[in-house]
Amino acid sequence: MLVVQKYGGTSVRDVQRIQNVARRAIDYKKRGMDVIVVVSAMSGETDRLLNLAHEIAKFPDLRETDVLISTGEQVTSALLAITLVEMGYKAISLMADQVRIVSDSTYGFARIADVEEGAIRARLKEGNIIIVPGFQGVDEFGYITTLGRGGSDTTAVALAAGLKADVCEIYTDVDGVYTTDPNICEKARRLDRISYEEMLEMASLGAKVLQIRSVELAQKYNVPILVKSSLIEEGKGTLVCKEEKDMMEKVVISGITYNKNETKITVNRVPDKPGIASKIFTALSEANIVVDMIVQNVSHEGYNDITFTVVKADGKKAFKITSEIGEAIGAKVAIDEDMAKVSIVGLGMRSHSGVASKMFTVLAAEGINIELISTSEIKISCVIESKYGELAVRALHKNFGLDAEDVTEES
Repeated sequence: MLVVQKYGGTSVRDVQRIQNVARRAIDYKKRGMDVIVVVSAMSGETDRLLNLAHEIAKFPDLRETDVLISTGEQVTSALLAITLVEMGYKAISLMADQVRIVSDSTYGFARIADVEEGAIRARLKEGNIIIVPGFQGVDEFGYITTLGRGGSDTTAVALAAGLKADVCEIYTDVDGVYTTDPNICEKARRLDRISYEEMLEMASLGAKVLQIRSVELAQKYNVPILVKSSLIEEGKGTLVCKEEKDMMEKVVISGITYNKNETKITVNRVPDKPGIASKIFTALSEANIVVDMIVQNVSHEGYNDITFTVVKADGKKAFKITSEIGEAIGAKVAIDEDMAKVSIVGLGMRSHSGVASKMFTVLAAEGINIELISTSEIKISCVIESKYGELAVRALHKNFGLDAEDVTEES
């Protein structure tokens, strides 16, 4: 049996926690399993390295920045290997170029193209516990690349997929995936299982347990992911896996997400002519601004209004670009940075009617006005004033039955 374990920055933030990771890996080895451990940089290390680069240059060279920040994971890998050897076990750290985790050359946000198995399988046959630095790869020129924040999750899943591991365990500072943020709702409950589709929606809507790309990869190659806490010795965690019939029938809603990082921009009195919307959103795209929700009302007297949302960090930039276009076409542009998005997610929405109606009724009963609505087959999102965000989460959590104790019971 082969298991891939990934430990985040909090789990390896000091020598004591690295020793704890070593003990977990040894425990699996004692059970006769082959073990590959993927590690992140020690907590805060990546930010420290980036700050050093920005002290030197406002816009540091991307290739060299990848070389710089990849060292954080390499340090953790070596420390863990040293720890395991000191504890009497065979261990070896293998860098991305030694494993051959091949990526494209998009520095800072590279995508994995291939994982070569030979070096790892050879070292496993020798009885080693393998340690791999997460978050990085190597391109066709042999240059170091990094995969973006949270990229160690993707490294672990890619290794599990390439080596056909039995399970990929992601260790974090939480003991699984919850029905909502426990910091907002004290009655949030850990889920025993969640489907890839639901996890993708929750991750895209603000849940920070797993990187989106790692879930996409797991779904593509059917890699089961077990999310567990590295701070708790015993704990079942949450299994992220393919959809099963009872998962869809058990509950209508699996989780509620809340993202207060929203900015709303409204373009008023847009001439109702072909190409205007294209001009606005092409300009935003060229500025690398990702647009979330878009709503255009029905044309009235030759004009309509267009409203869209972007992440708060891009708000002022998006407003400036849109205002310049608005001035050219005679439209007025308004910005509201005090917005939040609350969403409900669940496979059960496919087979249950009235979910949207219930969500809107719950929000209305709390006096919460809905600014924008977006839906998919298993998700409904509403943009509301940010001051009502946490109230909305608690009300929806209660009214959709997620406060109930049996949400996390084994099926």
